[in-house]
Formats: sequence, structure tokens, C-alpha cells
Amino acid sequence: MVAGNPSQLEAVARLALSFLFGAVLGLERETHDRPAGLRTFILVSVGSTLVMLVSTGVRGLYPAYIAADPGRIAAQVVTGIGFLGAGTIMREGPFIRGLTTAAGLWVVSAIGLAVGAGFYVIAAAATALAMVSLTLLAAVERSYIGGKGYGRVTVVIPDEPGQLGRIASTLGERGIDIKDIRMTPRTEGLIEMDLRVRAPHKDELRAAVGAVMSLPGVRSVEYSGG
Repeated sequence: MVAGNPSQLEAVARLALSFLFGAVLGLERETHDRPAGLRTFILVSVGSTLVMLVSTGVRGLYPAYIAADPGRIAAQVVTGIGFLGAGTIMREGPFIRGLTTAAGLWVVSAIGLAVGAGFYVIAAAATALAMVSLTLLAAVERSYIGGKGYGRVTVVIPDEPGQLGRIASTLGERGIDIKDIRMTPRTEGLIEMDLRVRAPHKDELRAAVGAVMSLPGVRSVEYSGG
């Protein structure tokens, strides 16, 4: 290895450390069933570290070229991660999902670059702060800012005109938006409606389930949090 560059063993150690940091953040996203999870975060982190190692290594291989910039190749990670992050962002009506995951991919790519450059303490601190943001601050949001979330409401009703309208009105009065509807015919003229909804607060959704149950003709209502 050229002087000034990490040895082969140290380079492998950096890749392993990057793998670990990426896994920590990716596992958190995976447990919440996000578009980008464990494997994606690991690949982004390790790939960013590898790019940084190659960037510094290229300069060492051509020391005669004083103007060689080791950050030029690494800088392309920032551009590339933008396209990957965009793939995790989805629009559902007036709502946008995936921004936090996209931001997480951007952060983990920066962590990978830091590890590749040998800034281990900085990379570890950034990983810890990112985990605080994704876990502890998420709990703060739910407790003090509103706890918005998705849920599923399954309703069994007679297969008659106007039933969906009454249910939608009951949910809408409480600020609950229906994002997706699936209908499945059942026996004895009944139909099962599986509604994927978004509520301004989970307590509102629980209250709405009781209101739907009191509507004429409704046979059963089941609710599961999202």
C-alpha cells in the first residue's frame, strides 16, 4: 500500500465498521417496515466507504499529479444517493411518506464516507445521533406532537348501496382519510371492507371505530394500528 494510505487490513476493518454502522440504522428502519431497510442501509454505508478508500488510494497511486483531488470521486456519492433516496419517497394523496428513510440513507452514506476517511469517532457519534433521532425523538413526536399514523379498519356490512358513503362520512368527520379500500364478498349478502386509513391522532381512530360500529347495518368492526 502506498504511504499515507491505510493498509489492506485497515481498509478491510473500515469496511467492517461501516457494515456495523449501516446495520444499526438499517435495522431500525427494517423493524418499521420501511422501503429501505437493513440490507439497503448496509450496502449504502459499505459502498460509500469503499468509494472513499478508492478516492484516497487513487491519489496515492499517482503522487506526481499534485492537483489530484481525493474528494472528487467521493463527492459523487452525494449525487448518487439522491436518486436512491428518491425511490423511497411515496406520495399518497396530500401525504408524503419516506422522507425520513431518504434522509437516513443520506446520513448513512456520509457515515460511510467518514469511516472510509478514517474518522471513526465522528462516524460513531453520527450513528448514535441518528439513532436518537429515529427512536427517542420519534417517541417524543408521538407523545407531544400528535402521534399521527396509519391503521386498518375492517368492516363487515350488508352489500347495499350507500354503505361506503356513510362510513367515509363518519371517518371524515374526525379528520380520518381513507387511503385504500379493498372489498371482499362474503356469504349471506355481506361484504367485508378493508380500509387503510390515516388519522391525525391514533386516539381519533379508536373513537371513530366506535362510531362506525353504531351505524345501521354494520355487523362488525376491527381495528389494527399502523
